[in-house]
Amino acid sequence: MNDSEPTQNQADSIPPNNTQGPVGERLRRLRKERDLTILELATRAGVSAGMISQIERGAANPSIKIIQRLKTALGVNLWEVLDSGEPRTPEDPPFIRRRQDRPRLVMGESGLTKELLSPQPDQNLRFMIVRMPPGSETQDVLIGRGHKGGYVLAGRVALRVGDRTAEVVAGDSFQFRSDLPHQVFNRSDEEATLIWIMSVLDTHL
Repeated sequence: MNDSEPTQNQADSIPPNNTQGPVGERLRRLRKERDLTILELATRAGVSAGMISQIERGAANPSIKIIQRLKTALGVNLWEVLDSGEPRTPEDPPFIRRRQDRPRLVMGESGLTKELLSPQPDQNLRFMIVRMPPGSETQDVLIGRGHKGGYVLAGRVALRVGDRTAEVVAGDSFQFRSDLPHQVFNRSDEEATLIWIMSVLDTHL
């Protein structure tokens, strides 16, 4: 499934619970950790240096398309740019993520949404809630070493892994090697909700 990133024509803006300032601060930190200048990052990502400067200063709200290019150039996953992984409630330990603190992405015109559940976005183990409206399907799936799995909370979807396809319904679970081609389709007339789990060694999501 498209584990963390949209395609080029799914250039939605950053969701409401990720404000311009924090995204810019995280982008600056990730860039400096890699000893990159703004110009060097711009060259790697194919994004103008002026745009990167505006994002880092909180003066621009980047599209997901731009964030996707930047995270690839930085060698991180999408959630590391969108979410700090720090507890927003001061008394919370770092292994807790509250419901109201989930980063949320809307993937293109189909309305497929993802909410990150993992408290630490920079770890190899990640899990999220995926909501698939009727007619939606995943795009540009990540294929890498590791495993993926999930559980259908509501509705039904078709899961294709390799050259086999199976229908999975509410209450069913699944697991497969993540180096196999895979895709999920909602061919029904009702929304489907899944828990999606990833343990992938290639973290460039």
